[in-house]
Amino acid sequence: MADLKPQHFLWEVVDGVATVRLNRPERKNPLTFESYAELRDTFRALVDADDVSVVVFAPNGGNFCSGGDVHEIIGPLVGMDMKQLLRFTRMTGDLVKAMIGCGKPIISAVDGVCVGAGAIIAMASDLRIATPEASTAFLFTRVGLAGCDMGACAMLPRIIGQGRAAELLYTGRSMSATEGERWGFYNALHPAAELETAALAMARRIAGGPTFAHGITKTQLNQEWNMGLEQAIEAEAQAQAICMQTADFERAYHAFVAHEKPKFEGD
Repeated sequence: MADLKPQHFLWEVVDGVATVRLNRPERKNPLTFESYAELRDTFRALVDADDVSVVVFAPNGGNFCSGGDVHEIIGPLVGMDMKQLLRFTRMTGDLVKAMIGCGKPIISAVDGVCVGAGAIIAMASDLRIATPEASTAFLFTRVGLAGCDMGACAMLPRIIGQGRAAELLYTGRSMSATEGERWGFYNALHPAAELETAALAMARRIAGGPTFAHGITKTQLNQEWNMGLEQAIEAEAQAQAICMQTADFERAYHAFVAHEKPKFEGD
């Protein structure tokens, strides 16, 4: 997918790491109907992309994403009937499903504004880092909607805990970067000048590992939400047995015996 030329966001692939940036920095990178759909379709296509091992969702112009565009999304929604509204809300949820199901680890590098659907994109990523200036808010109640948007009531409590998630989803208040790191939403904080360097370093480290096995890890992290402990242990036994048939597993063994660092190739 290195040759992908999206219309509604920036896209770059270097050494197996794809970088995504929303491209409306003058408006703090809001989403539109078209960018939602194109992002959904791109993450769906990543399932079969052998040239992408990790995705970095990066900021642009000092901000991550300001959520749905007030004029291009919120305004038109007011005039839609129930069938049209449900088509839209299902599409936004499909973006989260596509991110979860793409088979590639996703790192969100958050700076500045990260609210509404932008906060959801960060939440749906596997790893999140931020600058101290990042401000994250699930502000759906502030526009008269429920906090249960795009999987927030299922996913956010698993990341930061039920009580903290409930507070953010009921009030719509901003979570500071220091709160986010303390609560486990952010893995680490970095100065703005170092944020993308840190994200890419993390991405390259993951991309240098056994990428087929990383896809299995991502699958299990998400599927085991709905399993009991015994079912999870059995699912992991089967998953690990599959990974033990890969060439990367054999490469790691031979490298260990030779006191060398393994060179994984993703097969």
